[in-house]
Formats: sequence, structure tokens, C-alpha cells
Amino acid sequence: MIQAALTAEQFLSIRSELPDAGQWSELIRGVAVSLQPPDLDHGTTILNLSKQLAAYVHAGHDATGYPCFDLGLLVERRPDTVFFPAVSYFSTGPRFAEADKEITESVPDLVVELISTQDRRGNLHDKTSAYLQMGVRCIWHVDPTQRVVLVNGPQQTPCRLTEFETLRGGDILPQFQVTVKQLFAEPEWAA
Repeated sequence: MIQAALTAEQFLSIRSELPDAGQWSELIRGVAVSLQPPDLDHGTTILNLSKQLAAYVHAGHDATGYPCFDLGLLVERRPDTVFFPAVSYFSTGPRFAEADKEITESVPDLVVELISTQDRRGNLHDKTSAYLQMGVRCIWHVDPTQRVVLVNGPQQTPCRLTEFETLRGGDILPQFQVTVKQLFAEPEWAA
């Protein structure tokens, strides 16, 4: 029996019924796909990155920009594809306009993907292509296993930053910088 492709709206209506209540699920060309649950390193990296982004926003470096975490990005219609990157950063529009949504068709300026499991690593090329076609200006692929960040964008040669280098926000996040090593540091309370 051939299953009809799900729309983004249908996917949202059944997402809570999927494994892990759909928390690690995406919609790929109309098919709901469950990803491997991430490990502790994934959570540590998200914690560290969210603290850095919060400090950046609270310091007033960007008067309108804001990050959203686990916001679904509708990157393709007919069949629908919805990815849930770790972070989507919006620099324009009303502040926090996307924050309460489950999915959006709005285009973030920056997307951060954590490639912490094999299935996340496996569809890296497809996601990068979809984000660039959508109009995303920069993509950070953060790899806690190799402790590197891959930076991609439509007008730049992809670069690989090791933990001894500094990740900079460029023209999207002026004055934002963090050493790659800081992204993977265990929090003090974990010791």
C-alpha cells in the first residue's frame, strides 16, 4: 500500500504520536522520519551555544535579531519538507515574531545544525542545499564528535574551524565570537 505524502500541517497534527513525542522527527518529502535521540554532548553544545547567543543579544549587539531553538523550517512544498535545526537566527522582522511557532516559512539569516548522530551526518548535504535554496545566508554545522564547526554560505567557500579557532558571526552577528572549544566545554556543575 502506498502512503500519501504528508503536508507540513498534517505532520504537525501527528507529530506528538511519533516516537519520543516527535521531538526528534522531521518531515522529508512528505514522509515523517524519526532521528536518533541526541547524546549528552549534543545537549552540552546547545547549552553552551544558547548561553553565548543570549549574552550577545542581551549585550545589545543586535537590536532586532533573536534566536529560535528547534523551530521547524518549511524548506519545500509539494512534497513538504520540514527540518528542525538546533538554532534559527532571525535578524529582521518584529523581534521574537517566530518564537511561538512550531514551524515557519520565514527565512532565518543563520541556521545551526548539530551533526551529533549518524543520521544527522548522513543528510548534511541535502539539508545544506535546502537551506541555501530557501535563502539562508549562513549555516553552522556543529560537530561535537570531531569538535569542529563547518561554516557554509551561498557566497563563500565552506570552511572548517577546529576547537583552537574562533567562530565569528560575520555580518549576520557582528561582534559575536566564541572559540569553538567553548562550544564543547562541559558545564561546571557537571563535574
